[in-house]
Amino acid sequence: MDPDSLPDGLVIADHTGRVICFNRAAARMTATDPAQALGARIDRALPLEDLEGRRWWALTDPYGGLATRRGQPERNLLLPGGREVLVSASYIRTHPTGPLRRLVVTLRGTEARRRTERSHAELIATVAHELRSPLTSVKGFTATLLAKWERFTDDQKRLMLETVDADANRVTRLIAELLDISRIDSGRLEVRRQPVDIATAVGRHVQALTANGQAPERFLVSVSRPLPDLWADPDKIDQILGNLLENAVRHGEGTVTIGVSPHEKGTAVTVSDEGPGIPEESMGRVFTRFWRGSKRGGTGLGLYIVKGIVEAHGGTITVGRGPGGGAEFRFILPVSAPAYLTQ
Repeated sequence: MDPDSLPDGLVIADHTGRVICFNRAAARMTATDPAQALGARIDRALPLEDLEGRRWWALTDPYGGLATRRGQPERNLLLPGGREVLVSASYIRTHPTGPLRRLVVTLRGTEARRRTERSHAELIATVAHELRSPLTSVKGFTATLLAKWERFTDDQKRLMLETVDADANRVTRLIAELLDISRIDSGRLEVRRQPVDIATAVGRHVQALTANGQAPERFLVSVSRPLPDLWADPDKIDQILGNLLENAVRHGEGTVTIGVSPHEKGTAVTVSDEGPGIPEESMGRVFTRFWRGSKRGGTGLGLYIVKGIVEAHGGTITVGRGPGGGAEFRFILPVSAPAYLTQ
């Protein structure tokens, strides 16, 4: 492989400590001409300092240090001018405790790590904000009931307890979202496949929304049969449908259309509304964390989780503009089988 095709910086020194490879990414990160770096000593071609201003090569001493060392783990170091980079080193020896034959150094920019750190900080801030409101309500009502129980009528007590129950459910949902995000990010989201009747699941969700006050005529369900057998995690399919339908009802307008049809790869489900839709410039951010669209409310984590669940099933999900002008979400779940039938 051509070292210049690598996205990360690559610097290789020979057994004498002189640079024999200085790729294009390393030249860009260090603002160094590769022609000047090649043949120079590694500590001159790549002058690095730790965050306390100490010379890194003097600290690590790859050529004169312990012969049992195999390298240096990735850490933040500084280039001349104070630019920060992530640096790791591998020591290639003639035999396990022999002299150094090659010193391989990789350089990475800190932008990706900074983005991750900002994302984690934003997640913590969002969670803290979302937890504070329901927990304050729960604490307030329970403290009031405990202190002044005899002063309230049964109807007043019931109203307070119903509010506490709703806020407790809100906290429970948020914790479940956080667990889902953790599993998605770490690739540990488990899918327990069972036979799922997707059309029945859609009908159940529509019935629940109408029972909670939505007009039945607001929903139009279209099912094209015959549908292929669908093996999926029923709880997670409910999570997908619940999120998409709730979004369509809350943020959309007019009729909410749910279509279920066979697809060459499995089963396709679309959920569309007749609202203003999603701006074109926002289409690429819909499935990212904290995206909430034009209306505030919620954590902005639901669609990120939906995408993670669909992809954990081996499927795909897209967003676009529906026939009625509103948002249209379409996910495709592939034909599959439970693990015990494929092993």
